[in-house]
Amino acid sequence: MKKITLLFLLIHSVSFSQKKLDELLNKFNKNNVPYISVDSLVTTKAMLLDAREPAEFKVSHLKNGINIGYDHFNLQKTIENLPKDKTIKIVVYCSIGIRSEIIASKLIEEGFTNVYNLYGGIFEWKNNNYSVVDSLNKPTEKIHAYNKEWSRWLTKGEKTY
Repeated sequence: MKKITLLFLLIHSVSFSQKKLDELLNKFNKNNVPYISVDSLVTTKAMLLDAREPAEFKVSHLKNGINIGYDHFNLQKTIENLPKDKTIKIVVYCSIGIRSEIIASKLIEEGFTNVYNLYGGIFEWKNNNYSVVDSLNKPTEKIHAYNKEWSRWLTKGEKTY
């Protein structure tokens, strides 16, 4: 009976936090960029663009992620460094998926047709036990948690600020 109760609580907790994340993203996002889940990204080949600031990226990022920043994002410079094929699959991510939607939307406006926003960002990636690397491309448990308020969405790994 204890196992059944524990399983119920675990499932309810996961679906509750998923619902809360949906509410948060719906509050801030326009939903004009399709999401890709972390589980789908694991099995997909895509160019990964990190829309967090360089200090966040240095702590950890998805392997093969390219830091394009947010505060000083340069659309033209980013486009110049992308393949000329505008159908290439691009996944943009940030901490939870708000900044990345804005950047991904700009790429879509420039004619890129296969652009996705990583649902829940690097936090959801880590929360699902996928690995991240540091500035030396070594696996790390550290995740830049952006700030105390947003850090509540990161439930695994070591929070840094």
